[in-house]
Amino acid sequence: MTLEKFRDDPWRNSHCAYQISALAMSPAPEYASSEVILSSLYRHIGLEGASERTVPQSGRELDRTVQKSRDRSRKPDAAALDADTFHMMLHAVLESPKLPNQSSKRFLQVTPLVPQAATFSGSARLSSNSWPAGSLIRRMVWLGSPDSQSAVAMWQRLFDALTVTENDDVFARFLQSEIEAWSPTIKWAPVDPEEPPLLDPLDARGLNYPAKRFVRDLDAVIAAKGSMTRRQWTSLLEAIIRLASVAHVAWLCDVHAKSWECIRAAMKGAGPADEDEVRATIFPRSFDFLSYGDRALPGIKDRASAFLQARLGINAALWALEAIGVEPNSISSSTAIAKVCDQLRENSDALVSLKISHTMSEVDERETRALLCKKGIGSNIMEFARHVLGQRQAANPVLRGYDQGFVLRKRGTHNSSPWVVGLGPVSVLAFVHCALAGTTGPRSVRRLTQHLGGYGVIVDYQDIPTNDLGHQLRMLGLVLDSPDAESGMLLVPPFPNAQEEAA
Repeated sequence: MTLEKFRDDPWRNSHCAYQISALAMSPAPEYASSEVILSSLYRHIGLEGASERTVPQSGRELDRTVQKSRDRSRKPDAAALDADTFHMMLHAVLESPKLPNQSSKRFLQVTPLVPQAATFSGSARLSSNSWPAGSLIRRMVWLGSPDSQSAVAMWQRLFDALTVTENDDVFARFLQSEIEAWSPTIKWAPVDPEEPPLLDPLDARGLNYPAKRFVRDLDAVIAAKGSMTRRQWTSLLEAIIRLASVAHVAWLCDVHAKSWECIRAAMKGAGPADEDEVRATIFPRSFDFLSYGDRALPGIKDRASAFLQARLGINAALWALEAIGVEPNSISSSTAIAKVCDQLRENSDALVSLKISHTMSEVDERETRALLCKKGIGSNIMEFARHVLGQRQAANPVLRGYDQGFVLRKRGTHNSSPWVVGLGPVSVLAFVHCALAGTTGPRSVRRLTQHLGGYGVIVDYQDIPTNDLGHQLRMLGLVLDSPDAESGMLLVPPFPNAQEEAA
């Protein structure tokens, strides 16, 4: 690909120096729900042979198999349930709500309670080209870990926790074996993945970012597994995954925008003088993208738009360097970006002849709708954030209360009501547990606000006694009112046994 081809079709291919970057947004997020991400995670970590491409067809085949067995009054030898009962379990007991625009479509969609359910349910699309949401979680584990050995160990602990063992409740063990009897083609076993890139240790030192917080919280959630049923635990895991994944994408948007600032300045002969200045610019010490009680989507849209502009600019700069015979460095770290900035400054005269500014203006004008997130990658990012964070809008009124692990809720009952930041009960339980993991003694609600701040969610602890978060904390029995504590509220561990193990 050349600079001319990039100008003609800027989204189709990125420069290889960008594609291999640890900071690239890979995979590019699209529509998903928390259950889609968890199902895809099952497939990436332990269901080799089950992919996003095979899930819709596997669901249709299982449905046909069950229907034929109902007609013939037969069942597999290893199955405990007859065909009618198994059909009812799939379409009633385990049913996961469909969206309003899916109400007329017939497909299997069940709660990802056990790994085997992910072989036939939980793809982002009903076609064969769904994006691999589980690989986003894998990439977050590696980016949030200090080194490769720690990432591999965390991935193994997660696999062990997701495995249904004799320590799981009776229903989970029964369900896993029953689905295996009806759909026996793919077995649960560790998948040896290609390791994603790590964040440069110099950049990660002392830096707080969502993926790092996520890895720590995974340990806390895994430690709590023995304190609850499988369904309760998977709901807790989903709550952590949904905020962490969107926060990670928003953080990457910010990093891209700041990286583009450095590169754009270098193209004009200025920019950061060394890698320390680059590091201070692109990795800010504080990150926030949601404010509790406020509207959420406009801010995410601004970040997505800035990311798209940065992606175009960075790739244009990299292709321009290659066009003048300079092999550009990767942009995986502040050190690498500083080298790219040096290359751009050293070759500024040669770059002028390529009329990069004119090319960028032409591309921006042609791709206005994409840059405004009205189509393409930006629109997909907005769909991802909205459906992962937002409370599920079920087509079936009976299932309206199904989702309790949300981060965004509707301010009103109208379809056009804005989405505002407000945690559901399961999310409150999850983040209180993670905030107190490894601590001893009482902690005030300020610790919870600091923990949420690690994901970019800003909550004023002084507002908690009077807002809906404080109300939920009291309703769930997670606080004690104390006149000696900040805001008069002390957090209570939701799972004391897990807290003692973590400590």
